[in-house]
Amino acid sequence: MKNKKHILPIIIGILIIAIGTLSYFLYQNMNKTKIANENMYNSNLYELMNYVQNVETYLAKATISSSSTHAAETLTYLWREANLAETYLSNLPVQSQELENTAKFLNQVSDYSYSLSRKNIKGEELSDEDFNNLEELHTYSLSLEDTLNQLAWDLENGSISWKELAQTEKDQFSQAVSSEIDMFSTLEENFHEYSGLIYDGAFSEHMTTSEPKMITGEDVTEEDAKNKVREFMQDKNIQEINTLEQSQNTNIPAYNFSVKTEEKDNYAISVSKKGCYVVYSNCNRDIGEQVWSYEDANKKGQEFLEKVGIKNMQNTYYLNESGILTINYAYNQNGVIIYPDLIKVKVALDNGEILGFESTGYLNNHTERKIEKNIISEEQAKKTLNKNLNIKSANLAIIPTEYKTEILCYEFKGTVENREFIVYINAKTGEEEDILVIYNTPNGVLTM
Repeated sequence: MKNKKHILPIIIGILIIAIGTLSYFLYQNMNKTKIANENMYNSNLYELMNYVQNVETYLAKATISSSSTHAAETLTYLWREANLAETYLSNLPVQSQELENTAKFLNQVSDYSYSLSRKNIKGEELSDEDFNNLEELHTYSLSLEDTLNQLAWDLENGSISWKELAQTEKDQFSQAVSSEIDMFSTLEENFHEYSGLIYDGAFSEHMTTSEPKMITGEDVTEEDAKNKVREFMQDKNIQEINTLEQSQNTNIPAYNFSVKTEEKDNYAISVSKKGCYVVYSNCNRDIGEQVWSYEDANKKGQEFLEKVGIKNMQNTYYLNESGILTINYAYNQNGVIIYPDLIKVKVALDNGEILGFESTGYLNNHTERKIEKNIISEEQAKKTLNKNLNIKSANLAIIPTEYKTEILCYEFKGTVENREFIVYINAKTGEEEDILVIYNTPNGVLTM
C-alpha cells in the first residue's frame, strides 16, 4: 500500500511530462504548418500581383494598338494573364463571396479580351466603343494593382494577417473594384465562347543565338584568359587570380576566375574560350552614400566601354538598385539602334567605380548589318500609329524576335494621356510589330 502511494505520483508525473511533450510537439507541428501556409499564401499573393501588373500593361498596350494582327496578339496575352491572375486569386484564404467582385473583374477582362482578339483575327477593326471599354478596364486594373500593393505592405508590416483576412466579411480586393464592376455587366451579352486560341508568341527583350556570332576560332589557353583579365582590370591592383570551374553547359564556354585586389575587393570574371572576350565581371561590395548622378554614371560607363575596345554603344534603359546603377547599352550603327547587341554595365554611385559588366547579348549577336535601304518613309510609318499617340521622337532600330530573326523598324516614342509608350513599325511593310510601355520609377526607366 505504501509502495502504491509512492508509485501514483510518479505515474502522474510521467503522464504530465508525456502530455507536455506531446503538446509541445503538436504546437511545433501546428506552428510549422501555419508558417508553411502563410508562405504559400504570400507566394500566391505575389504571383497574383505579378499577373495583375501584366494585365494592366497589356491593357495599356491594347488601348493604343493600331494593327489588327498585333492587337490580336496583345489581347491574347491579356486573356492568358487575366486567367492566371484569377487562378492565383482563388488560391488565397479568403471566402469566395468576398472575392466575387475581383474575380468577376478578372473574368470580364479575360472574356472581353478573348472576344476582341477573335474580332481582330477575323480582320475586323476595333470600334471606338471597344477602345473606350479597354480604357475603362485599364483604369480599374490600376486601382486593383494599388490595392494589392497596399495589402502586401499591410501583411508585411503586420497590420493584418492571413487569419484576419480569412475572417473578414469584406476584404480589400472587393472594395477596390466593386463599384466599377456593374458598369461592365452589359458587356457580357457580347461575349462568345471559342474552342481556344493559338499563341504566336511575343517579341523577346533579348535574343540568344545557338551559334554566337563573335565566338569563333580556336580555344585560347587559360594563361591567355588570365592576361585578358589583367588587361580588362588594368586600373586595379590585382593581388591574385584563382581559376574556378569552367563554364561548359552554355552557348559561350568560358574560363572562370576569382580575382582579389589589393583593395580587398573580390571579382568574379568569365572569359570566353574562343575569341578571348570578357563575358561577365562582377564585384560585390558595400556601397556608400550616393553622390554620382545618372548622367555622370552613364558617362563613366561609356568611357569604360571605349577603354575596353567596345565602340558606338548607346545607353537605353537603366535601373538603380541599392546605389548601383545598371545601364543597358545597345550598339548604334550609323544612327540605327541595334537592340540585340546588348551590354550591361554596373556603376557604383558612391565613387563611379565599374562593378559589373555583362556582354552575352553583344557576343551572341554583334556583326555589322547590311541595313535595308528600300524602306517606307518615316511619314508613311506614322500613318500606321494610333491617332492618340503624341509622338516625342522617332528613330530607326533593329529589334529581335523570338524566332531568332531581326526586324528593321521605326521606333516611335510618345505619350497617350501622360502614359509613355514605344511603338515599333516595320520599316518594310508598315505593320505594327510591337508596343512597349515605359515605366519611369524612382529607381530607373524600365519597359514592359
